[in-house]
Amino acid sequence: MKMPGGPAIIAALLSFNAGYVDTAGFLGLQGLFTSHVTGNFVTIGAALVFGHHGIINKVLALPAFVLVVAVARLASSAMRRRDWPVLRILLITQVTLLAGFAALTIGHGPFPDADTGIALVAGFVGVAAMAVQNAVQRVHLGSLPPTTIMTGNTTQATIDAVDLLSGVVAADGRAAVRKRLGQLTLGIVLFASGCAVSALLFYLSGFWCLLFAVLVAAIAASLPLKA
Repeated sequence: MKMPGGPAIIAALLSFNAGYVDTAGFLGLQGLFTSHVTGNFVTIGAALVFGHHGIINKVLALPAFVLVVAVARLASSAMRRRDWPVLRILLITQVTLLAGFAALTIGHGPFPDADTGIALVAGFVGVAAMAVQNAVQRVHLGSLPPTTIMTGNTTQATIDAVDLLSGVVAADGRAAVRKRLGQLTLGIVLFASGCAVSALLFYLSGFWCLLFAVLVAAIAASLPLKA
C-alpha cells in the first residue's frame, strides 16, 4: 500500500503546526510570535505601554528570523549543487529545532520574564524552527498557499469565493479558482485548529504540549515528497 504524501499533505501538516507553535510561543513566552514574526511589533507596543516583560525577545525575533532564512537559503543552494535531498533535510532540520524548543521550554519554563538568557535562547530556537518552515514554503512549496501567514490567505479566499458566486470568473477558469479556494480554506482551517488545540493543551500541560508539534513535524518530514 502506497504511503500518502506529496506537497499538499505536507503543507497541510505545516499549516496546523504553524498555528500550534505560534500559540504555544505566545502563551508561554510573554506574547512572542514565532511564526508570524512581524506581529511582534504590535506586542512590543503593548509591552511598552503596559510594562509587560518580553520586549527584548520580540525585538530580536525579526533579525533572528531573517538570519535563519538567509542561512537556510544559502544551505539549500549548497545542498542542491551536491544533489542532496534539500526539502527532506530542511524538514528534518525543523523537527530538530522544534525538539530543541520543546526541551528548552519544558526544562526551564515557565518564563515569567521572557527576557532572561535562557528564555531568549528558547525563543530564538522557536523562531528558527518556524523560519525554516517559511523558507521551505517559499522555495519548495511555492505553488501552494502560505502555511504561516493567514491574512493573505483569507483575503484571497474571500476574493475567490466572491468571484465564483458572482460569476466573474470565466467558465474555463472556474476549476482552477475552486482548487485554489479549497487549498486556501483547508490551510486556514488547519491553522486555526492548530491554534485551538495548542491553547487547550498548553492550558492542560504547559510547554509539554510542544511535543505534539514535534510529532506533527516529524510526520511531515517522513512523508513521501511526491504524491
